Amino acid sequence: MIAPAPRSTSADWPGLPLSEWDDTRATLHLWTQIVGKVRLAQAPLINHWWQVPLYVTARGLTTSAMPYGAHSFQMEFDFIDHQLLIATSRGQIERIALQPSSVADFHREVMARLRALGLEVRIWTMPVELENPVAFERDEAHASYDAVAAHRFWRALVHVDRVLTAFRARFLGKVSPVHFFWGSFDMAVTRFSGRRAPTHPGAANIADFVTREAYSHECSSCGFWLGGPGMPEAAFYAYAYPTPAGFDSAPVRPAGAYFHQGLSEFILPYEAVRRAEDPDAALMQFLQSTYEAAADLGGWDRAALERPASD
Repeated sequence: MIAPAPRSTSADWPGLPLSEWDDTRATLHLWTQIVGKVRLAQAPLINHWWQVPLYVTARGLTTSAMPYGAHSFQMEFDFIDHQLLIATSRGQIERIALQPSSVADFHREVMARLRALGLEVRIWTMPVELENPVAFERDEAHASYDAVAAHRFWRALVHVDRVLTAFRARFLGKVSPVHFFWGSFDMAVTRFSGRRAPTHPGAANIADFVTREAYSHECSSCGFWLGGPGMPEAAFYAYAYPTPAGFDSAPVRPAGAYFHQGLSEFILPYEAVRRAEDPDAALMQFLQSTYEAAADLGGWDRAALERPASD
């Protein structure tokens, strides 16, 4: 029997006040979109766009291996040595330093390094899920990189990934990987009831075909957002599609969690988890209680979908 790993403490979770790193956050968001769009261009479509996100590693965020003809390559943001690594299955490696640099320069450098490796990849250079987007090759405005802030960002993702993965393991039904979506710049894991969902009505700044694929089936989703327009600080979120009647007034835990009417989601501030006596337990309470609200009110077959607690 495997012994349980030690739980984290408040000191393990870094502070992420948006005011201290918003310029870096905005630049990193666009840099991850450039890398993510390479993955989108190369990977075959998997249900709900599961082929496009990035994944947390022991050093940063990776695309994982992507096919290129009979070979493969991957790209990884390393937030310890602060570099973007591009590695091929033929043993080639290119490194790009992560430092203050415009989105235009970063895009130009990434595409040049791919070509140097013999990887001819074409991407659509317009950012997605943002208001007033500017094409990557023309964006000189976003050019910030605070290495200390980027390291804190990654450290937070390591803890979030760890707890979301433990939560994911409790579900026997269809469930997504724990993945980082570069479009919305958030980490998520999604459980499914197994039933088809009504056609999604669409969302701002997202093409309808994207949301219809993402929400083709009933789901309960939760995750972590770094903050930005509409939410001034980092927070955990949870929602259901379609939203069952009474979901917005369902009792959820821990104290500090609330339903955000504007976003139509339950929210738990990151600081509430970070400052909790047991951060892992506080976050797991939020994930479990919001899922139970969605599943119970939505009539999910929980006995068939969930792993027994004794397993």
